[in-house]
Amino acid sequence: MRFDEITAPTPTEASLAAEAAAINALLDAGDRAAAVTQWDAARRAHDTWSALVHLRFAQDTANEEAKAAREYADKLAPVATGHEVAIKRRLLADPDRAGIEALVGAHVLRLWETDITTFDPAIAADLEEEARLSARYTALLASAKIALDGKELNLSGLAPYAEHADRAMRHAAEAARWEFFARNGAELDEIYDSLVKLRHGMAVKLGDANFIPLAYRRMRRVDYDAADVARYREEVVRHVVPLVAKLLEARRAHFGWDRLRYWDEALIDPAGNPAPIGDHDTLVTAAQTMFDRMDPRLSDFYRLMQAGGFLDLKNRPGKAGGGFCTSFPTVGVPFIFANFNGTHHDIGVFTHEMGHAFQCWESRHLPGIDQLWPTMEAAEIHSMGLEFLTHPQMGLLVGEAAADRFRRMHLISSLAFLPYGVCVDHFQHEVHANPNATPAERHAIWQRLERLYMPWTDYGDLAYPAKGGRWQAKQHIYNSPFYYIDYTLALCCAMQFWVKSRHDARAALDDYVALCARGGSAPFQELAHGAGLVSPFAEGALAEVVREAEAALG
Repeated sequence: MRFDEITAPTPTEASLAAEAAAINALLDAGDRAAAVTQWDAARRAHDTWSALVHLRFAQDTANEEAKAAREYADKLAPVATGHEVAIKRRLLADPDRAGIEALVGAHVLRLWETDITTFDPAIAADLEEEARLSARYTALLASAKIALDGKELNLSGLAPYAEHADRAMRHAAEAARWEFFARNGAELDEIYDSLVKLRHGMAVKLGDANFIPLAYRRMRRVDYDAADVARYREEVVRHVVPLVAKLLEARRAHFGWDRLRYWDEALIDPAGNPAPIGDHDTLVTAAQTMFDRMDPRLSDFYRLMQAGGFLDLKNRPGKAGGGFCTSFPTVGVPFIFANFNGTHHDIGVFTHEMGHAFQCWESRHLPGIDQLWPTMEAAEIHSMGLEFLTHPQMGLLVGEAAADRFRRMHLISSLAFLPYGVCVDHFQHEVHANPNATPAERHAIWQRLERLYMPWTDYGDLAYPAKGGRWQAKQHIYNSPFYYIDYTLALCCAMQFWVKSRHDARAALDDYVALCARGGSAPFQELAHGAGLVSPFAEGALAEVVREAEAALG
């Protein structure tokens, strides 16, 4: 299988209606098994087409043809969702509940019961507008052309300078980054204000007081709620914030700085953060050796990905920022998108997205498209888990002399991420609980929460983040509302895999592969328990991980 061989027909409103009519005709005739099978095939075809369209836009946001195709897909998405929700409603209303459950499974029915509460034709135009605003934000950030060090850089290309050994260069990089956000601050505020009000309006139309409960249902969270997440954020404040503050203070003292500034936080290793051993091609080749050593299942899968052209890892002008894994459910092979920049982040994003991709591959044979991916907090266990499970092989990617330094840096940066991650989540809860807040009031909310979760942050003369603008660089806040807590929940679980691997690496990897194979066949906490992990919502889950980390860090 090669990526360039994957095709999918472009649907139309008429073709979607015809597909739905055919499925309903089978249900009318009492052939539920055939209806479910045909519907699953139709959904897989539509999702494959949509994934191709959105991937091509991300690969070149300036391409007018790709942009037009994405706009068409975004316009058609609510139509497809409308048909999908109508069929789910019909199946859920079937008096033979046991018969439907036998066809698709109890967990899938619970997901559908959540899904049907997130859509109504009354919000179809709103969903299209939401996608348009999201694309506008993505394109705005991708358009950045920043002059530094005699070069013209985009935001991804700026990343290596943020952890440069020269403190003055780190400061210059951050000054250049935030000058871009300051220059575009009014538009960023306008886009987000429109998104907040739009999402609030959709929630009200669907019978909710605000967007928060709707956001949880859109994320298909069926086994925990906002109260559980709030308690988890408190656990981060109690157990993780003090340790991170201690680690940062040690860094300040080591370098002899009078104060640790924001532009010092990314420089974790006193000798300089370990970088990959070489360029894109070198890293891609070394990764094959890494997976060969780890497990034949990982090795064979990565060889398929590389040979089939399912990797796009090079940074280039016009390419959307960040990294992600997408999939084409008609063929079962995923695709990894990233922006290598020559720093350790290349290794992080690669192993992270490879974890998503491997789960997608391992669970491709599960029955029904609803089980191919788990809900996102469970999906992030696979990505973050692989980041830690590759630790013993890091010498291949950064050199043996730097391997221990890389492992220490990754552990510290993972711990430091937890307070930031829950701050992003808390911010979104407060913003959507107060949808009529002004842009200035939203910046003030971020400032207040930042003092709670990251009291060490000192922006110095960086005026834009100092006034509470740092959150505008986080794409998830704009494009994937309420997603970000999933990373922190998963990290709590992934670090448990790290603890396991320190004592029995083979058993930890086998448990990990088994979890990947379960895909989305169960809700988050059930998947975690099945892998021998403690739910992040259980008392003491973070405390144990932090104790192990403190011991490892000395």
